[in-house]
Amino acid sequence: MEEDEPELAAELETALELGPAVQAAIEQVFPSQDPLDRADFNAVEYINTLFPTEQSLANIDEVVNKIRLKIRRLDDNIRTVVRGQTNVGQDGRQALEEAQKAIQQLFGKIKDIKDKAEKSEQMVKEITRDIKQLDHAKRHLTTSITTLNHLHMLAGGVDSLEAMTRRRQYGEVANLLQGVVNVLEHFNKYMGIPQIRQLSERVKAAQNELGQQILADFEEAFPSQGTKRPGGPSNVLRDACLVANVLDPRIKQEIIKKFIKQHLSEYLVLFQENQDVAWLDKIDRRYAWIKRQLVDYEEKYGRMFPQEWCMTERIAVEFCHVTRTELAKIMRTRAKEIEVKLLLFAIQRTTNFEGLLAKRFSGCTLADGTVPKKPKVPDNPFHGIVSKCFEPHLYVYIESQDKNLGELIDRFVADFKAQGPPKPNVDEGGAVLPSCADLFVYYKKCMVQCSQLSTGEPMIALTTIFQKYLREYAWKILSGNLPKTTSSSGGLTITSLLKEKEGSEVAKFTLEELCLICSILSTAEYCLATTQQLEEKLKEKVDASLMERINLTGEMDTFSIVISNSIQLLVQDLDAACDPALTAMSKMQWQNVEHVGDQSPYVTSVILHIKQNVPIIRDNLASTRKYFTQFCIKFANSFIPKFINHLFKCKPISMVGAEQLLLDTHSLKMVLLDLPSIGSQVVRKAPASYTKIVVKGMTRAEMILKVVMAPHEPPVVFVDNYIKLLADCSTDTFQKILDMKGLKRSEQSSMLDLFRQRLPAPPSGVESAGSLSLSAPTPEQESSRIRKLEKLIKKRL
Repeated sequence: MEEDEPELAAELETALELGPAVQAAIEQVFPSQDPLDRADFNAVEYINTLFPTEQSLANIDEVVNKIRLKIRRLDDNIRTVVRGQTNVGQDGRQALEEAQKAIQQLFGKIKDIKDKAEKSEQMVKEITRDIKQLDHAKRHLTTSITTLNHLHMLAGGVDSLEAMTRRRQYGEVANLLQGVVNVLEHFNKYMGIPQIRQLSERVKAAQNELGQQILADFEEAFPSQGTKRPGGPSNVLRDACLVANVLDPRIKQEIIKKFIKQHLSEYLVLFQENQDVAWLDKIDRRYAWIKRQLVDYEEKYGRMFPQEWCMTERIAVEFCHVTRTELAKIMRTRAKEIEVKLLLFAIQRTTNFEGLLAKRFSGCTLADGTVPKKPKVPDNPFHGIVSKCFEPHLYVYIESQDKNLGELIDRFVADFKAQGPPKPNVDEGGAVLPSCADLFVYYKKCMVQCSQLSTGEPMIALTTIFQKYLREYAWKILSGNLPKTTSSSGGLTITSLLKEKEGSEVAKFTLEELCLICSILSTAEYCLATTQQLEEKLKEKVDASLMERINLTGEMDTFSIVISNSIQLLVQDLDAACDPALTAMSKMQWQNVEHVGDQSPYVTSVILHIKQNVPIIRDNLASTRKYFTQFCIKFANSFIPKFINHLFKCKPISMVGAEQLLLDTHSLKMVLLDLPSIGSQVVRKAPASYTKIVVKGMTRAEMILKVVMAPHEPPVVFVDNYIKLLADCSTDTFQKILDMKGLKRSEQSSMLDLFRQRLPAPPSGVESAGSLSLSAPTPEQESSRIRKLEKLIKKRL
């Protein structure tokens, strides 16, 4: 047995070559860490693992015994499994046969149950056949009896209806007719039977006879011409109205139409077009007449007509239609006589009457006729039912408002010239011109008044008028009264600057003119905000279909221009006041300065002008803080570049002169940073946007002076230092720096060549240009430079 084992192992090794997929499946089902179970098992590696050294061969017998023991156990397991599978096939075939026999038995039982169910169903049908026949017979018998009863009722009802119609017994006819009509509806499917069709034709004939008879009775009681029957309303007519409710709706409409026409016939005579009372100045009499007629109707005829007919409301609505037509006709004929006051009077009285109708009636009859729809007045269904006729003539009102607004603007101009600019007000902030509030109050009054008259095209026409005079107010009152700028030429010396410090003034705006500019700016801001609100209100008042035509953007832009011009005037004034000082700075002999002292006189002059102007402007713009911030930003953006340009004109500069200029620049920087709150008891932090501009601009000026102070030997270090500090690759700027240092042309030429060589290469894809700019220094670099500069200044001081 042991001799056959190697041959058996070789055969097994040859036969058991599993594919990768099978091997992976086996590893997933039976995971094992034993090296013997691996697909890539290597006997040599395994032996080397067991005996890594020569000394480990000492226990080879023990290892061999363990492996043999493991082999025997595997053999036992395999033998047990194989023996256990010997009888599996036979057991499976036996189980399959038993299952087939069970299925055959179950199929037989199901077939027996199905046969029994079919027999039961057939038996139930036989049992219920007679019951169904009895049910059908009962149903047909019940229907026959019901139909015979209806036929008896119909035949008797038709006979009674004809007899009552001849005797005008409308009270009994009203109830009987409705019942006959209801019964006749049950015989619609039997109209093929001659007797039924004959009864239906008799009912229709009776209805037609009743309709004509009732109309004749009303014509007799309320003739179209002549006086009313002295007896007044009768019970016969009241019952006739109840019958009319059951008859064709046209009968009811004819009764209502004739009665209302007869009731308003007197109105058409009294208020004919040629009568004095027909004109607009006596329009109250029309409404007084209808009020009396409605009271008279309620007393005499209120109980004759059914309440659901709403006869009182119908009379009032028809009166409104007739009145609108008559007023439109007479206004077309006498259009030249219509004045604004007369038109507004008539409209006011008419809208009051429409409001009275809304309180008295629900408006349920308005769907019967054409009534102007007013979506802006949902609480009054009668709004416009009469007043719509005035809309074609509202051009008179629009022209009047055009004239009134023109006179109002002229009065504003005259008042401004007579009273002069507003008085300086530095305690309560800049005052808005009173005329501005007056204009918008008048606008609001006109808008409300016009919206009550119409929410259609007249509102668009009024909006156009508003736009016209908003622009006129902006140009005539605001822009037209801005002070004119004056420029003074001529340089200043240090002596003149000192005199200026003692009290002399350069040509600039007076205190009153500064306050006027601030007042106009505040007024323009108020107009801008109020115009936006006006646009929103106009859109609320006008019809939804016309909202897109309301657009006051152009007028708001006009006021924005006034604000911008006002700020620019304030900036120009302060900027111009500082110009002489900057000119004096550029004309000083900076190469002759021997020592660094306090700030220079030109700095004192600039600070003096800032302290004179800025507090006035700030206090007068206290209510419009954002525009004061804009003023500060614009001044910084104007002054700092101008200061740097004048700085370049200071040439040549000695080392001491550059240190003095650096001290002056730092002083100006501190003043500019404090500019928004200068001279104020309440210290407020300057806006970040403004501070960023000042720090960036004045730091550049300080860096320029620092470069000037640096020695130009060796040239390479000087050029690299310039590029690092200024981050400016412009040859023009570098040339100006060299001029400030006072270098000779020959030295400048070599410096410029070196500068061009040391310039950083431009980014790929960007064409080289005469002037290139480096990326701006990071905030950390800028902060470090500022700290170094402050230390330098403190050291020099």
